[in-house]
Amino acid sequence: MALAAQDPPWQATYKSFSRWAAAGVCETMHDRLRQQWRDRMGRPPEPTAAIIDAQSTRCTAHGGNTGFDAGKKVKGRKRHLVVDTLRLLLALTVTAASMQDRDAAAEVVAQARTKAPGLKNICADGAYGDGFPLLSSPNRLSSRDPSATLTAPT
Repeated sequence: MALAAQDPPWQATYKSFSRWAAAGVCETMHDRLRQQWRDRMGRPPEPTAAIIDAQSTRCTAHGGNTGFDAGKKVKGRKRHLVVDTLRLLLALTVTAASMQDRDAAAEVVAQARTKAPGLKNICADGAYGDGFPLLSSPNRLSSRDPSATLTAPT
């Protein structure tokens, strides 16, 4: 997609965006917009429940680590997401597709808890397996019981 003729040169636009990204402006705007949308929907500004999941995508080795997700038979990368119950993004990490969901969960959950310290429950699917950190009951993450583990549903 090209910039319109009246826009400044792409280098100037990119430089401004890079500065904003480095200063955390884009992330701060996203967080404020999420809080405003939650308020508009009649929810508290900070979520107490979330959902964690991952998606494997095909790609080339150009631009980052890749791997093979044997379960989905995909060579590429994997996105690990935590979203609130309105499906608004709380946290995201990107890894090689070969990384197991349960192994990448700690980093993305830590990011989500930074964004929403009041997070009490995170629903997860069976891919997060036994031993998923901080889970208190099947498929629920509890910030109150850091020693609990997941028991996969039968």
